[in-house]
Amino acid sequence: METRKLGRTGLNVPVICLGTMNFGEQCDEANAFAQMDYALEQGVNFFDTAEIYSVPPKPETAGSTERIIGNWFAARGNRSKVILATKIAGRSQQNYLRDDKSFPELNRKHIAQALDGSLRRLKTDYIDLYQLHWPDRPVVLFGATPFVHKDNRFAAENSPQATLEALAEFVKAGKIRAVGLSNETAWGTMRFVQDAQANGLPRMASIQNGYNLLNRLFEISLAEIAMREDIGLLAYSPLGQGFLSGKYLDGALPPGARRTLYNRQQRYERAPATEAVAAYVALAREHGLDPSQMALAYVTSRPFVTSNIIGATTLAQLKSDIASIHVKITPEMEVQIDTLHHQWPNPAY
Repeated sequence: METRKLGRTGLNVPVICLGTMNFGEQCDEANAFAQMDYALEQGVNFFDTAEIYSVPPKPETAGSTERIIGNWFAARGNRSKVILATKIAGRSQQNYLRDDKSFPELNRKHIAQALDGSLRRLKTDYIDLYQLHWPDRPVVLFGATPFVHKDNRFAAENSPQATLEALAEFVKAGKIRAVGLSNETAWGTMRFVQDAQANGLPRMASIQNGYNLLNRLFEISLAEIAMREDIGLLAYSPLGQGFLSGKYLDGALPPGARRTLYNRQQRYERAPATEAVAAYVALAREHGLDPSQMALAYVTSRPFVTSNIIGATTLAQLKSDIASIHVKITPEMEVQIDTLHHQWPNPAY
């Protein structure tokens, strides 16, 4: 398994990361254990989770994914073999886990609560990569309407510098090895870089944003930041929440699939997106490739990607997804993919 540098941390992570957001919802503990066992056997020793998982978030399952991973660590005794990433929720997420009833914020009080809760559920005393799940300000996320600026200046305790100062305290205490961003913009990323450099604070090692054949917005400005500032992309939703597998073509709703169960992925059903999906699936088949593996291989092949976060409902899906590392995107395929991208640019951002 190829590895790449995680920012400037000195850590190397595999190009495939095991995403776990369905552990505790679509995947029960036995299924999750089997996936983690297989991933580790294949050299995928980088796992990503979050305090709010499993998804879709709801009070009765909040924290369940971390608890399952913690149970696996306890059962296998192998915490030291895994590079573990988790996330603290920002204020756009309802508070299911914190000690008070206010919305979560990225200040010291809430970071302390969230971190201690994650450590407890994960049955560990340190997190390798602790990420800010959302910015602590209004930004466009998950196919929402265009950005509308609100002149809400950062509260002093919630500014990027204050957030970094709080994180620095926990890095010094040994509870966190490295820090990262998620769902962040170019402006926000550079603000964290600047505040870290100016004040000797922990430097963001990565940025976890959506990236796939239907959503290449990361390339417009963040890709250059990723390359020049060594803040590589941890690409989530590389299959467009399963649509790039082709399993939802022509309105199909396979039993047990995420779209079938939760009806949460409408941005992939807009007319331009459905047309683009059909074209990418046809291109994969033209080259004798599994559509999922082609879509995953494309993401992994990007120079600004540190690791490609895959998620699976079944062990068979996981095996197929990990095997995508053997698929090569040829120059001919690159041209064909870009031609389709120019025809349907970012139809499901």
